[in-house]
Amino acid sequence: MYIPGYYEFVNPGKILSGKYALENISTEFKLFGSSRVMILSDKVLEKLGQVQILSDALISGGVKVVEIYTDIPADSSIEVVNKIAELYRKANADSIVALGGGSVIDTAKGLRMLISQGGTDILKFVGAEVLPYAKHVPFAAVPTTSGTGSEATAVAVIKDNGRKVKMEFISQFLLPDLAVIDERFTTSMPAKVTAMTGLDALTHAIESYSCLQKNPVSQCYARSAIELIKDNLITCIESPNDRKARLAMANGSLLAGSAFSNSMVGIVHAIGHSLGGVCSLPHGLAMAILLPHCMRFNLDKCRDDYTEILKMFVTPEEFVAVPASQRAEKCIEVVTAFAHSAAEKAGLSLKLGDNKINRDDFNEVAQRAINDGALIVNPKAAGLEDVLAILNAAY
Repeated sequence: MYIPGYYEFVNPGKILSGKYALENISTEFKLFGSSRVMILSDKVLEKLGQVQILSDALISGGVKVVEIYTDIPADSSIEVVNKIAELYRKANADSIVALGGGSVIDTAKGLRMLISQGGTDILKFVGAEVLPYAKHVPFAAVPTTSGTGSEATAVAVIKDNGRKVKMEFISQFLLPDLAVIDERFTTSMPAKVTAMTGLDALTHAIESYSCLQKNPVSQCYARSAIELIKDNLITCIESPNDRKARLAMANGSLLAGSAFSNSMVGIVHAIGHSLGGVCSLPHGLAMAILLPHCMRFNLDKCRDDYTEILKMFVTPEEFVAVPASQRAEKCIEVVTAFAHSAAEKAGLSLKLGDNKINRDDFNEVAQRAINDGALIVNPKAAGLEDVLAILNAAY
């Protein structure tokens, strides 16, 4: 196992996973001295009654819900975060619970930044490790998808709609106090969302396992994530009400999130962020499309890591049957087959052209990708022509 000369690792907050996880939020908040909660979610979850389930659980535990905001878009935005901060202060709330996918949880992280730092405009806090410790705002994240891992990351991605750019905020103070894993909220995910988010989590795990900032702790988390995703994603797509598989996938997503929060990711995310910003391609789908192509690009720098990842996908007998010199290539082949199997079962295409992406946008996407922070820790340097070649291969 690779051990760098120096590394840092921040564990996620307290994890509440499985039966009664939701009902224990109020107990934890009381320990923080919190009693007035603002819930953030979205319209779909509100319509499905899941916001009410959360609210009832908090109230029954003796915590008052003073505000519920569900008008959060698919891509969290600066404007929405700033607006919610006004509502939070007006309601005199003292804590936050986010119920939803990555956009909702990232919005909550942005809200927490503004409230804890005493600001009114989130743009003032863009960057990596620029936040000082400030007022503690208790924060629980309850994911309803198994992909972003945002409940366990020190990262928030929030869109600047005016510039069509996804802004990154990185700080250990973004980590939720509570990562609440309750599979009841994931069984309603449609097959396409299940596949996209699951392959997003797989990408987090694989990139974090092989990027320049990998370390023995992040690799342990990533290894467990890969095994959980490999064993359970297809089951979740085919049998959406299988709560055992859903819980396993949710834990895999959390572990992958914690892994990449500490070691970061790479070129898949650099290009994916740009595709999302320029072409509005859903993030999970971008990850699923790009992962095999970017693994091929990184192959000469990642042979040892890909050989280890192959062990996570195949039996020991299958592993030793592959010549040592071909195991890294076999890993890419196996990961590609797995991604395509999940996509096919969910009715997705892993080609950019089939997803209404216009080649005319490739130059802008590539220009933004080579300036994306995720590229800094990619194992292999990439220029404009490299990104264009990947985009064209994925078309």
